[in-house]
Amino acid sequence: MPATPPRRKPRLRTPATIMLRTVTITTMMATIIMTSIATTIITTITPMLMTTSEPVPAELQGGMTADEGAALYRLMTWLSPAFPVGAFSYSSGIEWAVEAGDITDAASLRDWLAAMLTDGSGFCDGVFLAQAHRAASANDEAGLREIAELAAAFVPSRERQLETSTQGRAFIDIASAAWTCDGLDELISACGGGIVYPVAVGIVSAAHKIPLAPAMHAFLHALVSNWISAGARLVPLGQTDSQRILAALEPVVVSTAKRALQASLDDLGSATFRADLASLRHETQYTRLFRS
Repeated sequence: MPATPPRRKPRLRTPATIMLRTVTITTMMATIIMTSIATTIITTITPMLMTTSEPVPAELQGGMTADEGAALYRLMTWLSPAFPVGAFSYSSGIEWAVEAGDITDAASLRDWLAAMLTDGSGFCDGVFLAQAHRAASANDEAGLREIAELAAAFVPSRERQLETSTQGRAFIDIASAAWTCDGLDELISACGGGIVYPVAVGIVSAAHKIPLAPAMHAFLHALVSNWISAGARLVPLGQTDSQRILAALEPVVVSTAKRALQASLDDLGSATFRADLASLRHETQYTRLFRS
């Protein structure tokens, strides 16, 4: 009979052996999982990296084009209180109104300025700006000259004439010196003489291809800001009250801008007689901080 092979003794599994095998299996599983995760991440990120390297149009990014950015930059500069047109020297008759007791606090200053915006020089200046911008954009030299002459004649007092013509000249001179612009000199020459402030802003904005609507809003904001600054120094008012007045006049500025954009020269007119009298009487006021 063939010899029976000897039986193998069963291998005893000690706790150390079981633990070693468990650790080995766990390590293998972790390696497989990490490899799977890394593959998924690489697969996901690679198209993203390829996509972000391509230029995205400005309109898809929610940003502005280069021309829009340049237009905004110039408007913010030209109609900033820091732009040296001398606006801080003029009050548009507010100084006399404070001395006469018409303006005594933040509420009365707000009401005075709201009337000037809607029914006074604010609306009229807006109309002149819009008409000058359109005539300059169309290279209508005859129309531009007519608008410039009418705007200069429309000012109700000598001091207001000094105020708006001085600022207009300064605005054109400084903007022309800092930003070269083809065709601007011809537009200025077409006016044939002195150019008041709103007409100057309209001409320069049109020459630089800046849209009319934002130019209008920026101009009226600058106008109101200067009036508030004068009132704050004269009443006097604090910075917080000044900003509250500016915030309260926001809808008035928006509605006035809309009306001025839709108006024609036939719609010009002022009903703020007290403000016009204030600018007239300021000429003989005994003590004065402002030139108007």
